[in-house]
Amino acid sequence: MSQVLRERAIGMLTAGMSTRAVARELNVHFSTISRLQRRFREFGSTSNRPHNRKPRVTTPAQDLHIQRLHLQDRLRPATRTAVATIGLHNQRTRVWRRVGERFADVNVVDRVAHGGSWVQVWTDVCYGQRTQVHFIDGILNAQRFRDEILRPIFMPFTHDHHLMLQHDNARPHVARICTQFLEAKNIPVLAWPAYSPDMSPIEHVWDALDRRVRQCVPVPSNIQQLCTAIEEDWTNIPQPDHLCAKEMCCTA
Repeated sequence: MSQVLRERAIGMLTAGMSTRAVARELNVHFSTISRLQRRFREFGSTSNRPHNRKPRVTTPAQDLHIQRLHLQDRLRPATRTAVATIGLHNQRTRVWRRVGERFADVNVVDRVAHGGSWVQVWTDVCYGQRTQVHFIDGILNAQRFRDEILRPIFMPFTHDHHLMLQHDNARPHVARICTQFLEAKNIPVLAWPAYSPDMSPIEHVWDALDRRVRQCVPVPSNIQQLCTAIEEDWTNIPQPDHLCAKEMCCTA
């Protein structure tokens, strides 16, 4: 409640109105009025009590500025990369069952241990553009990331475009040879907080691809079929849905 409403509520209570009557008048829950009355009797004030919480990092004016920057969409020219996983043996399956039928055979689905084999895929997408998927054989280290992705794929994609790169803090991405390469090419990199995959605004893109792959008929049963399905479904996702870029791990 605002300070004005608090003082108004105390005035009504002092005038003899009940807590429920005041709550109805101010359109708040009666327990709120009850706590306010109890606190006023104990401390003689309706103001917030002093607390030991950490002070705010930003001022209200700075918060408003951040909101305006968000509305202006200053990251529209950003091109992004990240990591995701698509598994063909861990589908999102919903089951409608009666109480006590949790382990009935009809409600149990067989799974492949450890998710089966997998392929690594890298793509790059920014506002209005995207690359084709690039499949990575084996472990992607910093040197391979620079020589197989940044130099032959990413740089031609950013040619004649003033783009900002956003990717997570995976070791190949933040390795010295990769950061030095991007600095030499004058590619700005958006700083990304550590351990914050859920902050990525492009999770919905990979969710859309994941759903499309799972809906393939027939369902991919090997690596080659999975790669083909990923390529086709990636191409068929409407471009407005691709707002960022990502590197992902797909499981067969």
